[in-house]
Amino acid sequence: MRLVRLGPLGSETPAILDTDGTAYALSSLTADIDGDFLSSGGVDRARVAWAGGTLPVLDTAGVRIGAPIARPGKVVCIGLNYRDHAEESGAAVPRRPVVFMKDPSTVVGPCDPVPIPRGSTKTDWEVELAVVIGREARYLDDPSEAAACIAGYAISNDVSEREFQLEYSTQWDLGKSCEGFNPLGPWLVTADELGDVQALKLELAVNGVTRQHGDTGNMIFRVAYLIWYLSQYLVLYPGDVVNTGTPAGVALGLPGSPYLRGGDVVELSIDGLGTQRQTFVHA
Repeated sequence: MRLVRLGPLGSETPAILDTDGTAYALSSLTADIDGDFLSSGGVDRARVAWAGGTLPVLDTAGVRIGAPIARPGKVVCIGLNYRDHAEESGAAVPRRPVVFMKDPSTVVGPCDPVPIPRGSTKTDWEVELAVVIGREARYLDDPSEAAACIAGYAISNDVSEREFQLEYSTQWDLGKSCEGFNPLGPWLVTADELGDVQALKLELAVNGVTRQHGDTGNMIFRVAYLIWYLSQYLVLYPGDVVNTGTPAGVALGLPGSPYLRGGDVVELSIDGLGTQRQTFVHA
């Protein structure tokens, strides 16, 4: 099942999106797709209502697509989780997951314009598989328990400003938490529908030129392991988002470092999760 949020920023309507593009409003079941909806059996209720034909159809013509999860409590990110990306970054392949956080307010719709920060010369792209937590994960005993804590998956663009990230501080926060730096969506695909999460192709193009082409099978630390690992150090709550890393092909590692400029268009896709398209604009 594909869950979406449609409409103006701050006034999105929760919905199910059928494979033929028809959207069915969930407003009779929930005010929004958020942690409370996920933790209270909302996905199952939505599935029953959808199958029963009781949900009204939404007119989606020209309607903005919002991030598929409202107000995530936190966005936890994994750095250098593809061997080829670690190598292009000049970093050692990590022996343990590299963990950092992004400001949750960076989460925006998949096609919203993304501001290039004032003073930025090194704004970069990163296509990533995002995990949306559906059940509290605290001190999981084993990676096999992670699946029960995952509501579903989405595409994430972990936009980064490399100068702010790597040259201004020993921490990455400044370069990761700028306004609009985490487009998410277009859909939240429930875990039961996606299939093997470690066999998905990821692609990203800038102005029509393919820059990233990867496969989640090449993750150093797999999704189940990451959720287990994180649960040993922090509590993952329903509605939290985990970005699982990016393959090679970011501007940081390319000849000439072709960082983003105003007017550049970035398009992302992951098997089964749809596509994103953002235009970058000067703040």
